[in-house]
Amino acid sequence: MSTCRIVTDLKTIQAEQWQELEYDNNPFLSYPFLSGLEEYKCLYSQYWQPRHLVIEDGSTLLGILPLYLKHDSYGEFVFDWSWADAYQQAGRNYYPKLVSAIPFTPVSGHRLLINRNHDARLIKNELTLAAISLMEDNKLSSLHFLFPNEQDVEILKENQGLKRTTCQYHWFNKSYRDFQDFTDSLTSKKRKAILAERRKVENAGIEIERLNGNDVLPAQWEIFYEFYCSTFQKKWGEPRLTLDFFMSIGEKLSDQVLLILAKEHSEYIAGAFAMSDNTTLYGRHWGCKRYVPFLHFELCYYQTIEYTIQSGLKKLDAGVQGEHKLARGFHPVAMSSLHWIRDADFRVAIEDYLNRETRLMGEHLENLKLHLPFKTSYDNQQLRTKQQ
Repeated sequence: MSTCRIVTDLKTIQAEQWQELEYDNNPFLSYPFLSGLEEYKCLYSQYWQPRHLVIEDGSTLLGILPLYLKHDSYGEFVFDWSWADAYQQAGRNYYPKLVSAIPFTPVSGHRLLINRNHDARLIKNELTLAAISLMEDNKLSSLHFLFPNEQDVEILKENQGLKRTTCQYHWFNKSYRDFQDFTDSLTSKKRKAILAERRKVENAGIEIERLNGNDVLPAQWEIFYEFYCSTFQKKWGEPRLTLDFFMSIGEKLSDQVLLILAKEHSEYIAGAFAMSDNTTLYGRHWGCKRYVPFLHFELCYYQTIEYTIQSGLKKLDAGVQGEHKLARGFHPVAMSSLHWIRDADFRVAIEDYLNRETRLMGEHLENLKLHLPFKTSYDNQQLRTKQQ
């Protein structure tokens, strides 16, 4: 008979057991990544408190739901600050709440991690119901699943989760042979703009290095970490991830880690960090020592697009925000999250809000597709035909 328990330290789960779980080789759902966030002190100062749900049958791990108790909404990328304000105005507490997500990482994937040798639907339902019960038993305001994949979305909707839709920007590899093949698919104006941006970086004497995890020296990790910290200190305050964490996943997930560094006169001045699975490259972090025009676009977009093509990957996930990505060949993509609200009156109000927001988001996504930069775009043609 299976049992469910709460785990506050993933080190209590054996790495070998984790390998029995289905997570599509997503590096952000791997044992080194999620357990490393805890081991290398990335979570506690940011108020992510682990409350993972684990289902076992004796010594057999059947499933895990990565779950966190949150006292704010930082690092989630599905913004519910207005919901918290409404609770406060009503004299109620929105925090703490429960969140199933990859901390600081707006990447889609499994949230219900199931032993591939067992009944996935049954165990997913058990984990979902256990999470709902944890919210209700502890009188928490809400439970949130952020960026689950489509398989998990269906299970969560069946269990009365309220669906929310947000927008991200992804680049798709249409079997391009190389970067020029990609730019040849763009309108003349957009192609010339991208090539001009790349030339300005090249003419500035910038040298680019692309390194996989095992190729990165400790000194290079330290340099990149300075860049990473500078970005956070300028925009958000305290950095989320630690140097030890980066070095750990560089070693343990070496084939899935990509570090791109830029040099000027033999001095490193900028860097970008990405990770990959079997189909997708995920651009994640960037930082620089000093400003060079278009260097951010070169490292975070053009170098990662080239890497995606050369590696035979299908997609580049550049994350949330940034309509400027459209002009560089990124498509707007609808992303899902699921929400449970314990108080009935707030659930009704939030459900009504989400229904209206979903309609507006659908219109927004369709409008964005009209601005894709390709010579011939299926999305553009379909929308123009529809409007006529």
